[in-house]
Amino acid sequence: MVQTNTVTTADLARRIRAHALRMVHRANASHIGTCLSMADLLACLYGGVLQVRPQEPHWPQRDRFLLSKGHGAAILYAVLAERGFFPVEWLETYCADGSLLTGHISHHVPGVEVSTGSLGHGLSIGCGMALAGKRDGADYRVFVILSDGELDEGSNWEPILFAGHHRLDNLVAIVDYNKIQSFGSVVEVLDLEPLKAKWEAFGWAVREIDGHDHEQILSALQALPFQEGRPSVLIAHTVKGKGVSYMEGELAWHYRSPNAELLQKALDELGGCQ
Repeated sequence: MVQTNTVTTADLARRIRAHALRMVHRANASHIGTCLSMADLLACLYGGVLQVRPQEPHWPQRDRFLLSKGHGAAILYAVLAERGFFPVEWLETYCADGSLLTGHISHHVPGVEVSTGSLGHGLSIGCGMALAGKRDGADYRVFVILSDGELDEGSNWEPILFAGHHRLDNLVAIVDYNKIQSFGSVVEVLDLEPLKAKWEAFGWAVREIDGHDHEQILSALQALPFQEGRPSVLIAHTVKGKGVSYMEGELAWHYRSPNAELLQKALDELGGCQ
């Protein structure tokens, strides 16, 4: 765990979980489970790893972050607001008519590099950014969070092959491996194992961690690249709905929205976040 200003990464994770819960409840929206599974990853990235300037979101030397699993928009908006890219009050407009904060991530929001939502595109875009950085002699890095179910898409395995071939060691893929996708478990729908061996066969340097252990996350991300001349992939083993007991590991919370009673129960579990 690290501290950014006066907020630890653990506290940042707790705060953005609470924001996302309120946002999804208010909008009667979906995808809270996938938001919660990657909250710790985002808290560590934005609290201790990414080189960014919230007041200068297009700073040329910034690290690029792409959320390929764009349906997890609420939690990314929450961490961007907490880091000061835009006012926290904007979160109250999530999914409202005319709001910039759309249900799938939008590049119109300060701090968001690209709009995503149709799964299988983010890593290809990330490869292009990383290759451009290499050719320009730039120092920035490119980070892409993918869902495990998203790896069912053949379009992902093209950039996985491409990145290894071009030795894009400024590219980092993070797999939010929460084992549940929209209509069932990953094992039931399309088993990915042996996942580590697949990435290695395509020329990537791989690490596997507990995606909720901040020390493990930060230790891995502060050791980039894992191997010079190879793109890095962090396989983060996570729990769908992490942080809210009645949501953890439950398929239903891919699409369900908490009512007022369940929202309060969730906030109480997170320490009474207001």
